[in-house]
Amino acid sequence: MTLQLDLFGADDAAAPPAGLSLSGRLVEPDEDARLADLIDATGLSPFRFQQWTGKRMTRSFGWHYDFEGGGIAHAEPMPDWLADIRQRTVSAFGDDPAHYEQALLIRYDPGAGIGWHRDRPQFGRVIGLSLGTPATMRLRKRSGAGFERTSFELEPGHAYRLDGPARREWEHSIVPLEQPRWSITFRTLA
Repeated sequence: MTLQLDLFGADDAAAPPAGLSLSGRLVEPDEDARLADLIDATGLSPFRFQQWTGKRMTRSFGWHYDFEGGGIAHAEPMPDWLADIRQRTVSAFGDDPAHYEQALLIRYDPGAGIGWHRDRPQFGRVIGLSLGTPATMRLRKRSGAGFERTSFELEPGHAYRLDGPARREWEHSIVPLEQPRWSITFRTLA
């Protein structure tokens, strides 16, 4: 069951971006810790963007984006445990899990976040499952000389979905964290 996200109370002027929705709790705390251990056991490596190395650790399955060459390439198939969590997470949004061919595992160590970006155009819809500590996802969209902005909490065991304008027109970022966080992101191909 998905919920259309209501980021604001009645007194706020802004509205959540079209195409942004959240699930209810999909993963209980004991499974959250087990999934974090499974992610850590996949051979994570530091995120690299050209000559820059990020503070977060990553691993891709299905497809991998090459930040130096600028395209996507096949990666190892998803392990069974990851395919199982894809089934549950993607189905919560009413989507066909078979369409989500790429998985990105990320561990955010203390002090790690992720700057403003849109997922690469080679990918379509994005569904992310948040694990570990709560995090704040910020969104912004250029408007005139400035930006429209909003944010919401990513609760452990809950997922979000970006499609349509939320995916194509808005950038998102994760505020740096003081405690470890893990995420599993599933993407369709564009």
